[in-house]
Amino acid sequence: MTNNYLFTFKPTFTQGLIIGQLSILVLVGLVLRFLFLDSTQYPFETSSYHPRVDNDLLVRKRKLDAAMAEERPPGEENQGAESADWFNVLSKQVVDIYRLKLRDDLPGLEGDEVARRKIEEFANRIRPPGFLDDIKIHSIDLGVSAPRLFNARHKHPAEDTPTEIEFDATYTDTVSLSLSTSYLFNYPMASFARLPISLTISLSQFKSVISVIPPTPNSHPPVLTLSISPNFVLDLTTTSLMGSRAKLANVPKLHELIQHQVRRVLASRATWKFVLPGLGTVAEVREKVKKEFDEETASS
Repeated sequence: MTNNYLFTFKPTFTQGLIIGQLSILVLVGLVLRFLFLDSTQYPFETSSYHPRVDNDLLVRKRKLDAAMAEERPPGEENQGAESADWFNVLSKQVVDIYRLKLRDDLPGLEGDEVARRKIEEFANRIRPPGFLDDIKIHSIDLGVSAPRLFNARHKHPAEDTPTEIEFDATYTDTVSLSLSTSYLFNYPMASFARLPISLTISLSQFKSVISVIPPTPNSHPPVLTLSISPNFVLDLTTTSLMGSRAKLANVPKLHELIQHQVRRVLASRATWKFVLPGLGTVAEVREKVKKEFDEETASS
């Protein structure tokens, strides 16, 4: 007697293995798509968590005092070192003025909102649009302190080289930034899905040797050069949440990536040149810097 079957399915071992692998990939894709990724048009509205920094001035000052008490800069111990207290007073005043102007001279929460909006606009101007969605700055802390310099000393230059003054510098403050954005997945189509990311980045410590080189009499245009050592120490504190419905907290690789990028940007801009008032223009300094860069590139 012959058995008739409307449908027969006798897969081989290889076919079963391929089907099993495909089913696992589909399952993983569904988990990522609907658990961690976000496909909505307005990811900020669907997120239930928005990080914020502590904007209470008294709390910030207590945190700063505690941090500075744990690690105070050493005294003027180097032989030939000179006091830099006068420079610390000057730098504190300058930094406070920049903070005030960033807030449009407004106090309290109104000034914080102005600064938050300016930083958000700047962040969205420089973000890579193909990889990151719009950046939403939730809150900021501009800090209450300034870099502290100590152990001022002269470096004895060779002939025909300008005098160089070095400082040891340390900076501990309450500077922090809280933001939300999304990493864009553009495969298999543009903006296929988003991975929501919420971050709070805070400065823990910055240490470096700072060099100040005054202009020489025959330099044109005469500029004051300020630079930090390439071997600076930068410690950031990062708290993060990644995901839509399920969230991954404080991923170490994300912290390493952020710290590396901040170090890279700071190292690439480690030298600043200031034109002496009335003796040159910014355009002349830019041309001089470009020429020096081209000469260094050609020699290397």
